[in-house]
Amino acid sequence: MKIAEKVAKSVLNKSKVFDYCLNPYTGCSHSCRYCYASLFMPRYSGHTEPWGQFIEAKINAPELLGRQLARARRGTIWIASVCDAYQPAEAHYLLTRKCLAEIRRFDFPVFIQTKSDLVLRDLNLLREIKDIEIGFSIATDSDRISSLFEPGAPPVSGRIKALEIIKKSGFKTFAFIGPILPQNPTRLISLLGGLVDKIFIDKLNYPGYFINFYRQHGLEVYASDNYFEQVKRELQEASQKYQFELEIVF
Repeated sequence: MKIAEKVAKSVLNKSKVFDYCLNPYTGCSHSCRYCYASLFMPRYSGHTEPWGQFIEAKINAPELLGRQLARARRGTIWIASVCDAYQPAEAHYLLTRKCLAEIRRFDFPVFIQTKSDLVLRDLNLLREIKDIEIGFSIATDSDRISSLFEPGAPPVSGRIKALEIIKKSGFKTFAFIGPILPQNPTRLISLLGGLVDKIFIDKLNYPGYFINFYRQHGLEVYASDNYFEQVKRELQEASQKYQFELEIVF
């Protein structure tokens, strides 16, 4: 893992999904094999290392964010769009926590999406942000499958436990099920039932690489839209039982 520090020129950027996105780091050590950022971030950042093997900490992010927020129109900030703001480096640099302190000062809405239970560290600060949603990317019900596709991320079981704590703490919560990896949809829904206010669902495009990867690890290949439709139907039915909102992303 190559870790470097950099001085950023901008950290609060326009987003096509929310009003703004905030990425305190370039690169991500979670090393998810399906990550869309892996298609362009190495080239964009100038790194030759494989995706998941480099991180740049934007050491001036909190101060820079404060200056940008002072001039910005109020809008929702997505943390984060091309990295995980709570990847292991955050335990050392505290950039995400310091950025949240700046957001609190200017009262901007926040949408935090992560795969790490490190977010629990900041609950005391997050309680002071009036408009906030906190959620986890959870692509499978299986820790084993997660370890294959998300080798640097905390296990799914840990994310579920963290989600339970966050929900009990009174926050608005969500889960992003995307891409849909091999799993037992019924079990995943039962794990999330009662813990989320909203579920986003996204399907995985299945190039030959993934099909071969599945087979190499003895996994059943769900390579058709039929599987996506099956999961979608089960989620739609479960949304009535568990009273969560369902949104299909792509």
